Amino acid sequence: MELDKMDENDWKYHGEGNKSLVVSHVQLSRVLRLLKYPAEDSENPPQTVEQAFRQIQNIVDFSSNVMSSLLGEKFIHSGEVVKLPLEFVRQLSIKVQHQRPAWRCEKVMDIYSGCALCLPNLTSPALHQPTHTPPLCIEIKPKCGFLPSSKHVSKDIKTKVCRFCMHQHYKVAGGKWKRRSLYCPLDLFSGNRQRMHFAIRHLIEEPQNNLKIFKGGQCIYSSKEGSDDAMDLTSLLHHLRPYFQHGNIRINSHMTSKAVLNDFIQVLVNALLSGGGGGDGGVVTDRQGEGRSFCEASVFNKERIRHGSQGLPSDSVLFRTLQTQMLDTLDIEGLYPLFRRVEQHLQDFPKERTRLQMDGPYNEAFLEKLQKCPTEDDGSVEYAVAKVHQYRVAMTAKDCSIMVTLVPRSEEEEDDEGLSSQRWLRDFLSSRPPAFSYSVSILDLDPKPFDSIPRQLRLDQKIVSCYLRTGGALPKGSMPPHSGIFAAAEREDCTLLFHPV
Repeated sequence: MELDKMDENDWKYHGEGNKSLVVSHVQLSRVLRLLKYPAEDSENPPQTVEQAFRQIQNIVDFSSNVMSSLLGEKFIHSGEVVKLPLEFVRQLSIKVQHQRPAWRCEKVMDIYSGCALCLPNLTSPALHQPTHTPPLCIEIKPKCGFLPSSKHVSKDIKTKVCRFCMHQHYKVAGGKWKRRSLYCPLDLFSGNRQRMHFAIRHLIEEPQNNLKIFKGGQCIYSSKEGSDDAMDLTSLLHHLRPYFQHGNIRINSHMTSKAVLNDFIQVLVNALLSGGGGGDGGVVTDRQGEGRSFCEASVFNKERIRHGSQGLPSDSVLFRTLQTQMLDTLDIEGLYPLFRRVEQHLQDFPKERTRLQMDGPYNEAFLEKLQKCPTEDDGSVEYAVAKVHQYRVAMTAKDCSIMVTLVPRSEEEEDDEGLSSQRWLRDFLSSRPPAFSYSVSILDLDPKPFDSIPRQLRLDQKIVSCYLRTGGALPKGSMPPHSGIFAAAEREDCTLLFHPV
């Protein structure tokens, strides 16, 4: 990629979050992630070029020096900071503007600094051969996978109903979503295949911001915020069927919709449970006790678990993510007094902000601070800083995305693993296709700012009080959860077909 010969026509809108906008190259397997500002700052940028560069470099350093060590290098792509020609960035901003969702346009793309983060495009991997069937890529934002057990938790409901399920009620009550998602992170992180299958099924039924499916780099399935449109499962099935039809011996070569969805979910569960190479691969059960692995709001019936253990392989992406999330040992309620201790110290001694690494640099010393935190509070500012750092890292893990890329493997291909990032994945029930080469990655590993902790406490209080006020009931006027998507697929399975012999 020659930075001095950048052409906006080689790039297309890929997506965006709260803080950045992403464009992807039409031919190379590359994406650029550019910062965003509030629209009112569009005329005069809120930070200098040097500050923008440092902000993106901090993201790279935090990912490569801190999160990589905790989550596993094999899952992390940290990328690099690039300096782009300003005219290219301005033209790119104009080009993508009409493709952006209206509700995201309260922020504008940074056209002043020219700084961006360059990363591999995991939705269209370089290992893919263009002549073959395009790869599938599934992006899951799993959210927090455990219930808090901290003595600082003031409301008992937090130890019974998970944050995601309570937050759903708050979002529906506030009109952010028209209907509640029945997905529960505790089911996904359980390591039990039935519960994981159940969780992914509900992500498909109501994706919200937690599921996107790409085919050949194009998003083919996702949710629009505030929309009450039913998800187009027919379209998704149309895209998925060719990947799972081959090699399946079904009556009259017709593979039912339910079978396609079940095969798809099964392959996804296999990838999430796989070690992704390396590690000892042992299964680690829930050492915190069964109480923290079931959410009372989950619609999964515990009695349905007929076989399979609770627990995740210790080298799987879900295990590493959950372990990092659990660095939040105090809950926001227990952490907030420590935040105030640090805040007061910084008001008294402003220059200490650098020594305590509140804004980076995110290096080995930062990692060591949070890993060597004493178990008991000795009243020091050092203890408080270490717990704050642990909480910030845990929040990043609670908000990350897991990307599973599936490249269909043709029968002619030899059993040669080729690139180290390629591993073969087979249907665990038999040796028949579908077989995919796959890779698992973790994205969105930005450091959470120290100053956002008071806002986190306020949000936590609002979510809990909303749930307690309604007794877990949804407001009138909210739409019922989707039930027709899989029900329709199951009805199709019950149709008898008679053919002349």
